[in-house]
Amino acid sequence: MPEAIPLQGTYPQASPDVMAATPAPVALNALIALAERLLSRREGMVVLGVSGAQGSGKSTLAAALRSHFAGRSIATATLSLDDLYHTRAMRQRLAAEVHPLLTTRGVPGTHDVALGLATIAALARGEAVAMPRFDKARDDRRPPSEADRVPGATRLLLFEGWCLGARPQPQADLVRPINALEASDDPDGRWRRHVNAALADGYAALWATIDALAMLRAPGFAAVAGWRRQQEQGLRDAVGAAPGVMNDAELHRFVAHYERITRHLLIDLPDRADLVIDLDPDRTPIGVTVRR
Repeated sequence: MPEAIPLQGTYPQASPDVMAATPAPVALNALIALAERLLSRREGMVVLGVSGAQGSGKSTLAAALRSHFAGRSIATATLSLDDLYHTRAMRQRLAAEVHPLLTTRGVPGTHDVALGLATIAALARGEAVAMPRFDKARDDRRPPSEADRVPGATRLLLFEGWCLGARPQPQADLVRPINALEASDDPDGRWRRHVNAALADGYAALWATIDALAMLRAPGFAAVAGWRRQQEQGLRDAVGAAPGVMNDAELHRFVAHYERITRHLLIDLPDRADLVIDLDPDRTPIGVTVRR
C-alpha cells in the first residue's frame, strides 16, 4: 500500500559533501533508502530506476547517489535512457523509412533498446562494460574511444530516463492530436501509433530489468517545458552554437514530441512506482510517497 511519509522522515543520511552536491536532499535520502532496501534483499546486481520528466533533476540525483554508494565501497554504475539514443544516421534512416518525426531523438522508437538490454545483461553477469554515452551537443552517440569503462562486479545500477515505466495508451486515445506538432506533422497518427507500438514491444522488456522504480513527479507539463528550456540554456552556455543545440523556436517544437507520453505518465505511473517524490515548479520536493 502507498504510504505518504513526512519530508523530514527518518532516512539513511548521505555524507555532507554528497548532500551539498544536490539541491534536493530530501529526494536524495528517499532514493538512498529505496536503494538500500533493494541491496539488502537481493544478491548480485540490482537496478534502481528513476523516472522523471525532462529537467526534473534525475541526472543530478543519480550522480549524487553514485557518489554516496561509492563512498561506502558499493560498486555503482549509472545508465541514462538518453545514452541509448540511436545514432543520427540511424534516426535519419527511420525518418525516411517510417516517419519524418523519428529523426528527432527522445520518444520511444528512437532508442537502441537492444543495446540497453545487452548492456544491463552484461553488468548483471558481473562483466566489465564500456557504457554507451550520447553527446547532445553533437546530436550523436559518442565514439567507443570516449566510452566510460565500468569495471566488473557492479552491485547497483542506477537507470534514469524521462519515460521509464511508460505503458502504451489505448488506441482510441491516439486518434486526436494532443498539440500543434501532432496536428500538422502527424495528421493521420502514423508517428504516434509507431511510438505507442514501441512501448508495447522492446521497451516493456527494458522496463522489466528494473527492480524498483522511483518517480520524480512534476506538477504539470507547463513546468516540464520550463525546466527543459533551462537545460538547453545551460547547454548553450557550455558549448555555444553546436549542431545539437537548439534555439527557442526549435526547443518549443522539440518539447512537443514529449508532451503526449509525459502527460500520460503523470496520470498512469504514480500508482505503480515504488517511490513517488512530488516536486513544485521550482523542483523542490513537497511530498514523498513510498509503496511498502
